[in-house]
Amino acid sequence: MTAVTDSALSLLGLARRGNHLAAGEAPVEEACKTRRARLVLSAADAAQNSADRAMRWAGAAGAPWVRVPWDKEALGSALGRGTCATAALTDQGLAGALAEKLAARDSGLRPSLEPLLDEKKKPRAVKKPAPRES
Repeated sequence: MTAVTDSALSLLGLARRGNHLAAGEAPVEEACKTRRARLVLSAADAAQNSADRAMRWAGAAGAPWVRVPWDKEALGSALGRGTCATAALTDQGLAGALAEKLAARDSGLRPSLEPLLDEKKKPRAVKKPAPRES
């Protein structure tokens, strides 16, 4: 495994520990239906029907979908499970960070991940302090 792969998989573990991840078909579908999904992932060896469902759910939620370079076993291991074919990140920052790592590893994924990559380039809004009363 390369350093990019290790750090990308560790981001998924971080998302799981922070409760910012839906793993498995039913949780991913629910995250998409409630529009909490920010990035939907399918394992490299996920069945085509499963990947197609995940892609449809992601599209309905307005979230990017990608087939990741890891098999179900590697994805599941990163998520503390035996195997996992489909997962969704529900945190914008973690989804953007994972998108950057995936795009750096495989430039072919860049077009699918562009909404998250563009989001990282936008300056954050700075809250102005409320005016003080005299």
